[in-house]
Amino acid sequence: MSVLGEQEMRDSARKRSAQASVSQPPAATFPPPGLSETEAQARLVAEGFNELPRSGRRTPLRITFEVMREPMLALLLGAGAVYLLLGDLQEALILLAFATLSVGITIVQEARTERVLEALRDLTSPRALVIRDGERKRIAGREVVRGDLVVLGEGDRVPADVLLIQSRDLQTDESLLTGESVPVRKIAAKVGDPPGERRPGGDDLPLAFSGSLVVRGSGIGEVLATGPLSQIGAIGQSLSTMQTEAPRLQRQTKRLVAIFALVGGAVSVLAVVLYGLLRGGWLDAVLAGIALGMSMLPEEFPMVLTIFMAMGAWRISQARVLTRRAAAIETLGSATVLCTDKTGTLTENRMTIAELRTPDGELFRLLNNSNTEMPAAFGEMVEIGMLASAEIPFDPMERAFHKLAQERLPKRADSTDRKLARAYGLRPELLAMSNAWQSSAEGGDCLIAAKGAPEAIAALCRLPADRVASVKDVVDAMATEGLRVLGVARSGHAGDQLPDKQTGFDFEFMGLVGLADPLRSGVPDAVTNCRSAGIKVIMITGDYPATARAIASQAGLDFNDVVTGEELKTLDDAAMAARVKTTSVFARIMPEQKLAIVRALKSNGEIVAMTGDGVNDAPSLKAANIGIAMGGRGTDVAREASSIVLLDDDFGSIVKAIRLGRRIYDNLRKAMGFILAVHVPIAGLALLPLLFGLPILFGPIHIAFLEMVIDPVCSLVFEAETEEDDTMKRPPRDPEAALFSRSLIAWSVVQGTLAFALVAAIFLLSLHWGIPENEIRALTFFSLVLTIVGLIFVNRTFSDSLLISLFRPNRSLGIVVVAVAAALGGTLFWPLASTLFQFGPLHLDDLTVTLAAGIAVLVCLEVLKHFWRDGLKA
Repeated sequence: MSVLGEQEMRDSARKRSAQASVSQPPAATFPPPGLSETEAQARLVAEGFNELPRSGRRTPLRITFEVMREPMLALLLGAGAVYLLLGDLQEALILLAFATLSVGITIVQEARTERVLEALRDLTSPRALVIRDGERKRIAGREVVRGDLVVLGEGDRVPADVLLIQSRDLQTDESLLTGESVPVRKIAAKVGDPPGERRPGGDDLPLAFSGSLVVRGSGIGEVLATGPLSQIGAIGQSLSTMQTEAPRLQRQTKRLVAIFALVGGAVSVLAVVLYGLLRGGWLDAVLAGIALGMSMLPEEFPMVLTIFMAMGAWRISQARVLTRRAAAIETLGSATVLCTDKTGTLTENRMTIAELRTPDGELFRLLNNSNTEMPAAFGEMVEIGMLASAEIPFDPMERAFHKLAQERLPKRADSTDRKLARAYGLRPELLAMSNAWQSSAEGGDCLIAAKGAPEAIAALCRLPADRVASVKDVVDAMATEGLRVLGVARSGHAGDQLPDKQTGFDFEFMGLVGLADPLRSGVPDAVTNCRSAGIKVIMITGDYPATARAIASQAGLDFNDVVTGEELKTLDDAAMAARVKTTSVFARIMPEQKLAIVRALKSNGEIVAMTGDGVNDAPSLKAANIGIAMGGRGTDVAREASSIVLLDDDFGSIVKAIRLGRRIYDNLRKAMGFILAVHVPIAGLALLPLLFGLPILFGPIHIAFLEMVIDPVCSLVFEAETEEDDTMKRPPRDPEAALFSRSLIAWSVVQGTLAFALVAAIFLLSLHWGIPENEIRALTFFSLVLTIVGLIFVNRTFSDSLLISLFRPNRSLGIVVVAVAAALGGTLFWPLASTLFQFGPLHLDDLTVTLAAGIAVLVCLEVLKHFWRDGLKA
């Protein structure tokens, strides 16, 4: 909507508010002149802008520093530098180019993520209408200072915490702070009274809070606090005292890297000593030792982890899910508990009319009769409810009346002949409102439409005691279904003189309207998928137990009872930890109690994922193992505290993230197992000549080439593998389980040993047959590369057979195989490459031997994999 259109709506709303009677006398006849421009600028300089601090923002420079701190990536760069110092410019450039490429991919992905977050932060730039030097002027919300007088109208976002000095039928939506979507009434402060405790939530308070939305009426407030000192800022400030846990997978990888570094370094030193003592060429010994070290040190481990997480973040972003910390996707795959807010997360955070009840007990359910024609009696109720609402509604309940009337009621010819003569607002003593609509005909009578709390409407209609009791029973029954209940009434009035109060009309009771915040359509399926994946879903809400119970039933949650915040207050830490084991629904929960629940779950050993969209969710989002914020409606504070942001606010996207997390971890294990398996024959063929005095097969350029084969295979082929069929049918993995399980290590060693034995046999037989050294090097190298290709096919799946996996789509596999074949062809037929690699010519029978080696490894391992299948599953 254009800015002009929004302003027209607000102007119309303010005109209507001016027609409404004043909810209570203002604190002063005229508002004070406010701050002077000079005072405002001085306070802006002294206290800062009215915005939340953006601590923790990750600039490209900071991202680069984080990537460079990865130990094995630094080692890879160091290896290239050593080759450069030794004069092997070509090998050094190859290693350094690859390291630069790996770093570049990570930086680009992480920087793109941060840019998207900044775009989310700046989706709206709220402005504020203030009184300065006695004049009203509109300024940027960040320029509001303490002491400013802020003018509030329907549709405005409150720019700071304010004390109301004037209030006309003012209601605000504080769901960003409290989690509850029902607006709260506001009153003006009395002269001389201190503001008291500043806490959002509750009716008839003289305070409005930063971030809340004005849905009805108008008012003027004096700014008490801005930026970090506001209620929304206080929660943000509390986050700075909490530390985010380092991802378990990252810690495991660092330990793994350290082990390989120690072993590889020791073997390399030993090789240098053996070569120097046995052959006498110490410079050649150093080069051979470095080549051996390269063959044994899996430089791919940190690269694969980085690329898998970055590519995973990119892939899930295509499903409208943003990952602020890529490693969080892997953590989500091990989540055992998913804690979710109700309002705006499980539900749509918009009110919808769910059912209508007439005074004689007839019932019409809208959700079950979406295509059924609405009976006349119910249609009249909806029309009266719409007429009792604002012409341009901001209140979610009034929007529900307008929406239903537009969709289900026929257009009446006389509807345009009415004009609003007077509006009667809500009063603390009478929670009902009425609109008087006068016919445009001369001397036309007025139609009075009223809606409000059922007890207030019953009082307006002067119902007898037995009818009031009957209405109360029906209201209680509707409330147990999680409905918000309003009463509707109508009256007529002849003449132009309207009563000063609503009680001056003779109202007729029209019936009751039940409104609900509807469940998101994909939630039941998402809950079912979580259950099949062994993930317990817990709903934590500030709403009433009846509403929580109704939503939990609709969502399909497994629960026996609803635990309230009052009950939690009586529990110590041990009792809390025991209670959360058996509870799935918590109601009337305060923000600090959400944090206590998350900590109790973590103390039980659970891996907790927490979803939310409000500021009140931010501490628990950060305390959880992984925080999932809603990006569409969520607050900046919630997004800053989270690791994953759902851009479309779709609860079902959480299941996609869980599925992707498990898929990434499965594929990461396949890639890591493949790397370990491949390094066995590479290291073996580098060490074999040193131990037995045979011709040196591989130099740094050969190892670098093999690394450039292995790296794309891992980062492209295995990353692109689709998930296993049982991905969402097995329980969450133990996050403390080592990345390399005993079964995976044994399987990798078996693969590598078989490949080494086969290629070493070809090498030794070639020596025995007297084949020239350059041809032996080419034959052995080609056999090793094709054996590696065979290992790719073996490791694509741990659950299915080779025949089934061949029909699983993976375009990257075809690209890599073609690229490897082209590279091998280039080293064989391009004279410059043949000279660089010291390869001799290969004949057709030689190429047949290399191809047979790859096929033999593939067939043998496919048979052996059957015995490891159960142990290999994550």
